[in-house]
Order: sequence, then C-alpha cells, then structure tokens
Amino acid sequence: MSEHEQERNFSWRFYFVVAVMLCAALAVAGRVSYLYVVDKNFLQNQGDKRVLRTAVIPAHRGMIKDRNNEPLAVSTPVTTVWANPKQLIGMQVQWPLLAKKLGTSETRLRNRILGNQSKQFIYLRRHMTPQRASEILKMKLPGVHGLTEYRRYYPAGEVAAHVVGFTNIDEKGQEGIELAYNEILNGTPGKKRVVKDLHGRVVKDIGLIKNAEPGQDITLSIDLRAQYLAYRELLTAVKEYKAHAGSAVAIDIETGEVLAMVNQPSYNPNNRARKDVAHFRNRAVTDLFEPGSTVKPFTVSAALESGRWKPESLVNTAPGFVKVGRKRIRDMGNYGVIDVGTIIAKSSNVGVTKLALSLEPGAVSSYFSRLGLGQSTGVGFPGESAGLLPMKERWRPIEVATMSYGYGLSVTALQLAQAYAVLGSGGIKHQTSLLKLNANHNLNDDGFVDRVMDKSVAVDVLAMIEKVTGDKGTARRARVPGYRVGGKTGTVHKASANGGYEDHKYTALFAGVAPIENPRIALVVVVDDPKGDQYYGGQVAAPIFSRVMAGLLRVKQVVPDRVPGQWVKASFANGGSS
Repeated sequence: MSEHEQERNFSWRFYFVVAVMLCAALAVAGRVSYLYVVDKNFLQNQGDKRVLRTAVIPAHRGMIKDRNNEPLAVSTPVTTVWANPKQLIGMQVQWPLLAKKLGTSETRLRNRILGNQSKQFIYLRRHMTPQRASEILKMKLPGVHGLTEYRRYYPAGEVAAHVVGFTNIDEKGQEGIELAYNEILNGTPGKKRVVKDLHGRVVKDIGLIKNAEPGQDITLSIDLRAQYLAYRELLTAVKEYKAHAGSAVAIDIETGEVLAMVNQPSYNPNNRARKDVAHFRNRAVTDLFEPGSTVKPFTVSAALESGRWKPESLVNTAPGFVKVGRKRIRDMGNYGVIDVGTIIAKSSNVGVTKLALSLEPGAVSSYFSRLGLGQSTGVGFPGESAGLLPMKERWRPIEVATMSYGYGLSVTALQLAQAYAVLGSGGIKHQTSLLKLNANHNLNDDGFVDRVMDKSVAVDVLAMIEKVTGDKGTARRARVPGYRVGGKTGTVHKASANGGYEDHKYTALFAGVAPIENPRIALVVVVDDPKGDQYYGGQVAAPIFSRVMAGLLRVKQVVPDRVPGQWVKASFANGGSS
C-alpha cells in the first residue's frame, strides 16, 4: 500500500473515532438535558424519598386549672428513646450498659430487640426525663434515637384526682375532666419537612408545613384550697371510723359552681403503676344511695307550698309510730303534738309521713324532681348517674310515706348538694357546673332565673333546719363557730344484695348550708359503712361537715353572722341571695 493510501486510511479512522465520540458526547448531553429539564421532577422526587421526611410536631395539651389559676394538670416535655433493631442488633456488646441506662434488665432488652429484629421501629423507653435520655443518646449507638413528647403531670395528686382524671401514655383522656374535654385539651399536631441521614437521624429542618395548634386551657370551678381541706377532713374521718368509702361536695350557692368534690378511697394519677380500677371512679357523681332524712326538709317544703300547712301548724306524732298499710313507721321517741318546724328538728318519720299523705299522691315525687333529684345535674362528667326517682300515675300510701323520709329513691352526693343549694338560694336553681362561670351564668335562655321553690317557703325551711344544729337538734356537732348553720342528718340502712336492707350497715349523711343569714355554701358529706358504735349521721358526718364548712367559709372570706337577735328572714328581706 502506498504512503498516500495509508495516510488516507488513518484519517478516515481518526474522523470515525472522533465522530463516534462526538455522538456519544451529544447523547450524554442530550440525556443530561432531558433529565434536568424534562424529567427533573421525577428524579427530584426519587431523591427526596430517600432523604426527605415529614415529621410530626407534637401539640401541647392544654392545662387544667382551678378557679384561681392554680395548675391541676400540666404537660411537661419528655424524651422517648426508640431504636431501629436492624441497626442496633450489631451492637450487642453495648446492650448491658444500654439496659442499665434504660432502667431495665439486659435479658428483657435482648428479648425485645431480637423479637423485633425484622422491624425498623420499636420503643425502648417512653417518657424519660431529658437528662436521663441524653445519657443514652450520648452513647451514639447505631439505630438509637430520641423523640420529644409530652407527659401529663398532676400537681395536686390524689387530692383532685377524681375530678381532673388522667390521660394514658399518649396523652388521651381516660377519666374525669381529661376525658370529658379531651378534644378541647388535645390540640392539633403540626407537620414539618426534614432531612434524615441513612441512620434515620434528623440532620436538617427544611420547612414548616403546618403549625401545631396547642390545646385550650380549661378553668374549673374547683378551689384548690377548699379541695385540700375537704380531702384532708374526709380522709381523716374515713380512717377514724374505718368506713368503706366517703364523699363530700361543696357548691357555691350564688353561682352553682362546685367548689370542692372529694372522695375516699383515692389514687395518685402520677403513678402509672396503679392497678385498683375501683378507686378511679368519682363516687360523688357515680355512686347512688338512698338520701334518708336529708330530704325531709324538701317534704316539708312541698307541704308548705301546697298551702295546707304552715310552719306553726301542729301535727300529732303520738304514740311515736303510725301504721301505713301493714308497715309501722316509728320515731326515735314519742314527740307528741309538735309543729312542722319541730318535725325537722326531731327528724320525725311520723310527722313527715302525715304531711306527705295529706298531699296529692305524686306531690312529693314531683317536688323532688323540681329540685333535680333523680336526674343528671348536667355537669357533663363522664359516667354521671342520673339516680332513681319513681314517677307513677298510681301511688300506694306506703310508697308515698317511705319517699317522704328518703327511702325508695336514689341520688348522688352532687344531686343532693344541688338540692340544698336551691334551698339556700331562696328557691332559685342555678345550673351546677364544674367549670368556672361567667357573669351571666344565672340566667336561662329567656334571660330569667329559674325559680323552682317559693321564696317564702325557702325562708321558712331555712329557719327550721337551723334548729337541727341547735341545742335540742340532732346535729349539734355540725355547728361552725361564728356562723349560723342549718342542715339535716341522715342515717340510712344500706340495701342488701339479696333484697331488703342490711341490719348493721349504714350510710351516714349530713347536708346543709351556711351561713343561714345569707347562705353562700351548700355542703353534703357521705360516709359509707362506718364501723363501730358510731354510725349515725349526727355522730359521723356532722363533725366532718363542721370542719369542712369552717374552712370553706374562711376560703370564701364570708363574714360571720352569729349575732344574737338576728332573724333568718332578714337576709331575704334586705336583698340577700334570692
């Protein structure tokens, strides 16, 4: 081959190689342009899927506060330690130290990791303090991470447990106000976009998607000072009398707000290890009992309102019993001929029976219903019992008689306190509330107060129940130094599971208001099954009432009214509570 031909053949090969390389370069450039211009979104999404994540921003649960803004339930930040078992399984040499810092056994930790090694997420320990969690995170173990959450804390502990309730570990309400207002307290979690590395750790916040909306705070009507003193006195009494249980409810007569609501036995809502579910229920709104003699003032009210009886009307209770059908209804003694007011002071079953039988058969039951007995109070508390109040077209005389002195119906402590608040307010029924109310709470939908008892009747009955705490009454132990107090004792045989009543099991009760001159507080005390020789309401419940009421009046800064010569009707005549 000639030299010229060789040179031409070389040139052709050179240009061919250059052309191939140019085509390849153009193809690569074209592909790059296509990917960056036409298919950019697809590639970006694929990349984002590998590093970008949407993280939840926890919403801060609202506080629960007492009427003076003292905290009853707050959420505090805590750290939850979690792990990816697939990454942590290769660090078994560190498991003993990790278990120690987690506060668990090495065996338990090992079983948890090995049993979930196919998963990418497990909790190692929920709700650790940030300080303890940081000690674990400083170990920098592969697959071990921290997560900020919130834990509910209850500063008042068992004192306010039955009202406030508690949440589960995920801050969802389980009992009490926490459950009733869970949606309001809960708030709405937010979202943000973050960059995570191959180990699942957040390395960069990219941007906010949605702000977290914190839950609303709730202000209760409860006064924590009143709650503490009521709890202390009830706890002391239940222990002293070896009672099965007890409850106390105090209502602000002027507003209908619940100032204190306590129960025994109680529980500590901060203790996640609690197991006795029976202690969780708020007995003041869930447990029913027959009110016994505590409703006698309302039977007398019905009689006075009928117009057939007046406070000075005389009733013959001799010889200390009366037969109604086959049943003989007895008094503690033969009181002879007494006026209507003395019927209450002596707690005469015979007297109220004769008053009730003189009325229309359903009059007493209807009157009790007007006061709110046998129906929900409307406070919205989970599990509230409506009670039992028979309403019949035809009544047997014995049914009318037993209802007049508090048998044959069932109420809660809250219902009974509400009824006494009506009496103390001069016959006005305020909406009972566990929430702090605004200035217009006393008005109904039409803008008027709800009167369910004649004002003059309320005044007369208040004067009568004051005699119960007088020198000749059944509840001298209910007196409060410096104040005129009125109320009514009750000692009720407990119902038997086999029907009828237990011979030696009682519920001791006292319900009353103070001060009589201008009633401000209604208080009911219930002691369930006190043991020993003392079981009457005047012996067991009345002293608790005295001590709790004394403290409540101090908390409310109520001026003493025990001045000689004062007359109970003066408060209403001069524009007192009405």
